[in-house]
Amino acid sequence: MDADGVVPMASVYKLPLLAAFCRLVDLGEIDPLSRLTLDPAERTAGPTGLSVLADPVTMSLRDLAVSMMTVSDNASADALLDLVGLRRLAELLQSFGLQRTWVRRGTAANLRDLQRRTGLDDPDAALAVLADNDRTDPVGVYEAANASASSPRDMTLLLQRLWAGELLSAGQTEFVKATMHRQVFQHRMAAGFPHDGVRVAGKTGTFGALRHEVGVVTLPGGAAFAIAVFTLAARGDFRQPRVDTAIGEAARAAVDLLR
Repeated sequence: MDADGVVPMASVYKLPLLAAFCRLVDLGEIDPLSRLTLDPAERTAGPTGLSVLADPVTMSLRDLAVSMMTVSDNASADALLDLVGLRRLAELLQSFGLQRTWVRRGTAANLRDLQRRTGLDDPDAALAVLADNDRTDPVGVYEAANASASSPRDMTLLLQRLWAGELLSAGQTEFVKATMHRQVFQHRMAAGFPHDGVRVAGKTGTFGALRHEVGVVTLPGGAAFAIAVFTLAARGDFRQPRVDTAIGEAARAAVDLLR
């Protein structure tokens, strides 16, 4: 449904960033074992990962990528985005065959844009505006033209090509798969497949009323399905279990239709 509609990705942008990072590792432009120190005064805010720690942390680039994907760590993601660069990332996404995907900025810049639109200095206060159902959302905040964006078809194409080993070396392909299978969030796509024999490798995205997940569902027999579910809720509450459940139900319906 609406496979070519372009929508804001929220943290789903971390998947194409991971793919680009791994391609640069294959090309020898990035050493995944090199170490980077992130200082709490400079790193991006967020609810998970290095974003919530009080002290400087030194990690390998490879481990930053793992944190970025498994707990959607904003600090790690912005550090890797700075390393890859927006222009280089755009070139790589084009080479992957993604025609409707662009990453305009990272999480820190996205929060600054929201603060500008709300007129608030504090990012948490700006996010609270989106969660307040008695207030009108800032103009343009959910428009794809103002954000990192993609289409469901582009994301399933990217997943298909990653799983087929068409974009990366065997080692980096396995790293992507293993990392995505370790995502800790099981309340969206995975909720549609409550069976130990079904494996779900995914990446969520959340921003205001946006609730997304893209991933690969692998059935016990080995059949694998690339799924992308993007939603815009009617409400902006921080917790929206009914929307999360609907994402799992949509994924399950798609797999049942295709299997």
